[in-house]
Amino acid sequence: MKTKIYAVLALLCVLCLALAGCGSKEAAPAATEAPKAEGEPFAEDVEDKDFSALRTPGSQEAAYEYKAFFRPAVDGINQPYVGDTMPYYEDGTYYIYYLKEGGDSYNHSIYLATTKDFVTYTEYDEPILESARSGGQDGWAGTGSVVKVKDEYLFFYTGHASAETYEYMEKIMLAKGSSPTQFEKVEGWDITPPAEIGQKRDFRDPQAYYDAATDTITLTVTASQGGVARILKYTLSGDLSNVTYDGVIFTNAVGSFWNLECSDTFKLGDKYYLTYSAQDDTLWYAMSDTPYGPYGEAKRLDGKLFYAAKHVESPDGAFMVGWARRSESPSSTSEVSGWAGNLAVQKIIQKENGDLALTPVESIANQFAKRRHLAVEEDQLIVQAGSRYNYTEAFTAYESFLLKGKFTYTGKGCFGLAFDYSGQAGKYKLITLDPTAQKLQLQFNEGSTLITETDVQLEAGKEYAFTYIQEGSVGIFYVADASLTVRLYGVSGKTIRLYAETNTVTFTDLREYTK
Repeated sequence: MKTKIYAVLALLCVLCLALAGCGSKEAAPAATEAPKAEGEPFAEDVEDKDFSALRTPGSQEAAYEYKAFFRPAVDGINQPYVGDTMPYYEDGTYYIYYLKEGGDSYNHSIYLATTKDFVTYTEYDEPILESARSGGQDGWAGTGSVVKVKDEYLFFYTGHASAETYEYMEKIMLAKGSSPTQFEKVEGWDITPPAEIGQKRDFRDPQAYYDAATDTITLTVTASQGGVARILKYTLSGDLSNVTYDGVIFTNAVGSFWNLECSDTFKLGDKYYLTYSAQDDTLWYAMSDTPYGPYGEAKRLDGKLFYAAKHVESPDGAFMVGWARRSESPSSTSEVSGWAGNLAVQKIIQKENGDLALTPVESIANQFAKRRHLAVEEDQLIVQAGSRYNYTEAFTAYESFLLKGKFTYTGKGCFGLAFDYSGQAGKYKLITLDPTAQKLQLQFNEGSTLITETDVQLEAGKEYAFTYIQEGSVGIFYVADASLTVRLYGVSGKTIRLYAETNTVTFTDLREYTK
């Protein structure tokens, strides 16, 4: 009987709502409470970090103990960050090479962290490849990749010249090692931009693959030709004595992108994929029926805060390893635009039509085994709202937590999660689902400042499941084969609300877990 009453109320609400865009800021009446659902027992003996004395976003950030979203240890008083990642897998260990920004890293030299499960990391204190302190062609070390050729490890990397006086601002350079943890630079070996591309500046991010059957190495390199971003292909003999330029395998179809960073190619099922991060944009992929193209239309994955991701495979699956962008200042409520951040890993799945999607890494999600009490007694809520925002307390932002649940909606307005930043609704940070625009968004200042977004396919009346994982200030929201990486400073220890406007949203099976 109660369910029928709620259904009638929901229908009446939808018929009476005036259509309004996402962004109204006035408060609305409390949400209706739906019947309680039974679930697994709650954890009662959990000790949570007290954030009450940490009143600034910066002090909270300094207190976080990042694990899954790895961040390098503090160097003195300086906090370094993870830049472009170069993942390599061998014998149960993932070797995550990365450009280390800040701290004791000279000109973002290449450092290493290893993991067996993407949950705990071992950080190497010394650089694997250091930018040349004396200057020269690799006065700045740039992104590359590691490949094993017989019993030797080859590290192809970008040498970015330390001065404008060099003929080539970027070359592909090489280091060798007998293990994946120690390399020596090879003097005198390099690859320069081919004359036909007509420029000597943007030529970087080599990605290497070895074919033992032919004893050859395929190398892809990002460059530009005629002001248009392209990805080039080379074939190298296994002994590196012969280098053949094979031409362009991919040309950027979006004119505003002048560079396609950190490209990678791989096969899943019977399809071949090319991924890249368009400069100052998002992670993209294109699909082909044959190795190295021709490729179809490029499509986006995630939003602007998951950047420079490359793929790595193991018996546990295929993963994209990148970095989660940070703000220049944790107190900023207008941008998340800083270069480098925390390490972030997502699992790749291949849909029936060949498209790719990103999902949670099982080992990361499985850490969250302790069910926590919600901010309300029920695990089902109906949030009804007109043109004003309606907020309902639901969860708590712990240092590390996982949220999950299901929802259906009937209207056209926005809804999602609202994170308390300063105690004022006008400063709420929102993870927003916008059915009209078909977007999943991160918004600051109660929806007035768009930070990042990605496409999502939503349909009124259909039930969707969502999962949200946050550690420190880094979070990733998953729904309907879409993922959105977010950065939420200053929200720990505070309430998380469910919200809606110009919509009726039924949330069910709501759960919150900590480790």
